Amino acid sequence: MELLHRGKVRDVYSDRPGEVILVATDRVSVYDVVLPTPIPDKGKLLTSLSLWWFEQLADVMPNHVISASDVPAEFEGRAVRCQQVDIIQVECIARGYLAGLGWDAYRESGKISGVEIPPGLREGDKLPQPVFTPTTKTAPEDGHDEPMTFEEVAEAVGAELAKTLEAKTLELFSRATEITAGRGVHLADTKFEFGLAKDGTLVLADEVLTSDSSRYWRDEDWKPGQRQVSFDKQFVRDWARDLGTWDKTPPGPEIPAEVVEETRARYVAMYERITGLKWE
Repeated sequence: MELLHRGKVRDVYSDRPGEVILVATDRVSVYDVVLPTPIPDKGKLLTSLSLWWFEQLADVMPNHVISASDVPAEFEGRAVRCQQVDIIQVECIARGYLAGLGWDAYRESGKISGVEIPPGLREGDKLPQPVFTPTTKTAPEDGHDEPMTFEEVAEAVGAELAKTLEAKTLELFSRATEITAGRGVHLADTKFEFGLAKDGTLVLADEVLTSDSSRYWRDEDWKPGQRQVSFDKQFVRDWARDLGTWDKTPPGPEIPAEVVEETRARYVAMYERITGLKWE
């Protein structure tokens, strides 16, 4: 196999014609910077959760998954054989609650990615309806993803495709929130990636609704008006932000052992709560 691309967290290898092997590593990135400390089992946890979600959403739209078992032995449990698709260079984010960078943007301007948000909301509040708040998609060496308006997405990919990306992002988010609500979980926001197959079909690609690409809160922890208790990568983001000594540029800080352990525990807890499966 040949390494085609090394992302912040995932590595992509060429394999058979028209197919690639997508490998989820134990690397963790915050603020678009890969930190030097891995989270044990993270790649396997995210792969398993992503595969579960691909199955749940298969009737909403097709995805790029071919097989989770027909992969090289050294990547077992953390790799997926996929169709090789042309990834659309837009991070398609859906938000149902005010948190993270969305909360920061709202406090500054009352908008997120150009979308007007009603005044008077607090951190952690549920939005009147989910919104599409895309960003640019950058390589690790190119810096931070930047917010995009819908008009900027239309300019980048064409008006019709932009409308489809928005509609599918919100449809997938709606289905996912129905599922998580039944498991006592608030899906605050998530990122979807889409690609075009060789026949032009739009497919759901990369990871989907993992604890790296989503913000998950338990019902019993949700308290609007403050920072929420997160069962996702936000726990590491909060730790990094609270350091007060890191300017969010490479190199990132080493993660202390207790933060690594708690991060892994939260990934496991959310995997089990959403899927109903026991993590072995």
